[in-house]
Amino acid sequence: MSGLEISAEIPLMISKKLRDKFKKIKLLLLDVDGVLTDGRIIYDSEGRDAKCFDVHDGLGVALLARMGIKTILVTAKGSGCLAHRAKDMRAEAVYRMDRNNSAGHIAKTEAYAKILKKYGLRHENICFVGDDLVDLCVLNICGLPVATRNAVAEVRRAAVYVTRHPGGRGAVREIAELILRSQGRWQEAVEKFL
Repeated sequence: MSGLEISAEIPLMISKKLRDKFKKIKLLLLDVDGVLTDGRIIYDSEGRDAKCFDVHDGLGVALLARMGIKTILVTAKGSGCLAHRAKDMRAEAVYRMDRNNSAGHIAKTEAYAKILKKYGLRHENICFVGDDLVDLCVLNICGLPVATRNAVAEVRRAAVYVTRHPGGRGAVREIAELILRSQGRWQEAVEKFL
């Protein structure tokens, strides 16, 4: 050990009941726009879009991957840059909803059901982070529903935890740290960098 003291305390005051929910998480499921990004979409004159991602969020996902906790992205709006970002962060997969399906919430619950089955998980093992109305359907069935600080009121009410950081600005990193700290694995994750 290099002598670096790493705090094992959870940086946010959360209840024992909530900490117990974080302990059970084996998979982090994320909406993209408004969660991994700040919700803005930039189009150039050719109609190509660009998104801004936070480096701390990306490292949070990579830390989870190093510790054996998968992250899957579920989005109604695919983007070429998303595949690159998912690979950089070591996300397990990206589920894109059918653009012809105007009821994105139906597609998200179908993706959720496929993920449960494919990975042999229970609802209590999945944390889903969302920010808008199309996320309510998954927030209402997953074991640990989380809303970003910038989420609409209905999503914040459906969540058991609302992040201190907004989407695209550290919300995902906050959740990654809470998962690892609640599971007593934060020190081990940090030591991999020493």
